[in-house]
Amino acid sequence: MTTPRLAAEYVLPLRWSTDDSRDDLPDYLRRLAAWIDVTIVDGSPAELFAAHSLAWDALVRHLPVAPGLASAANGKVGGVLTGIAAARHDSIVIADDDVRYAEDTLRALIAELDHAELVKPQNYFDPLPWHARWDTARTLLNRAVASDYPGIYAVRRSIIVRSGGYDGDSLFENVELERTVRVAGGRVRDLPGLFIARRPPTFRHFCGERVRQAYDSFAQPVRLVAEAAILPAVLCARRRPLLLIAAASAIMLLAETGRRSAGRRAVYPASSALWTPLWLLERGVCSWVAIAHRLRGGIAYSGHRLSRAANSRRRIRARLRRVGPGMA
Repeated sequence: MTTPRLAAEYVLPLRWSTDDSRDDLPDYLRRLAAWIDVTIVDGSPAELFAAHSLAWDALVRHLPVAPGLASAANGKVGGVLTGIAAARHDSIVIADDDVRYAEDTLRALIAELDHAELVKPQNYFDPLPWHARWDTARTLLNRAVASDYPGIYAVRRSIIVRSGGYDGDSLFENVELERTVRVAGGRVRDLPGLFIARRPPTFRHFCGERVRQAYDSFAQPVRLVAEAAILPAVLCARRRPLLLIAAASAIMLLAETGRRSAGRRAVYPASSALWTPLWLLERGVCSWVAIAHRLRGGIAYSGHRLSRAANSRRRIRARLRRVGPGMA
């Protein structure tokens, strides 16, 4: 029996400077196009855009970023909003170029849009080089204390249209999207037990993301204060090794609760929680570097300097009152 095609749109924004990083993407697109309509919004330079059109046009719809959105400082937002405006369905999956859905998880995610306007699955790295294990510690802590921001969502086009889009000049676009949906009256459904694989970054890209990810915490001031306190606390306790060992042990236990939450441990190896003290120490250092960037006007990102991590709900509410529905 043939499984019916999904009545949904898969929006993939990308902007590549080379074609070296995602060798398995064409094979993934072939599988994906058999399940769902796919729109790639490509902000790559003209030569690469033309090469992508030759390679992908038979499989998917391949579009440039809309002229009115190409100036967004956060290029991903411009790509997402272009894809949403052009979507042929109300149910939309937003994914990065490193995300790899299986058909069953894709169907499960889209089905949840019957109960919410925005749905958050949980991602994990596959494969797991050492730097991906390091970054997995962040995911486990997020799962333990609240929820993770996976960067992959299912969303209803109608809520984004009603909101007039969301701010393309915010660094932490995932928080910006979620807050906009909530302020617009949409329901957000968190699915920590629906796991979606993603390919790990290169080591070079991993290194380049450390301070940028710390800067994201300006969108969550309480978290920023807690992270900035890590380095002073470690320095104050440096002559009390037993205290440091106890603190590290408590942090690893907390991360282990995140690993075990939602009844799924298979995607996170048992050693994952052991990386948590190292990640926290890194975040403590990078937080102060991020603060220095903020004092100098913001952080460099994709050719722009962004000062704002994300808007508060109050500011988003004021924008919605001011502009009203803004996307055709």
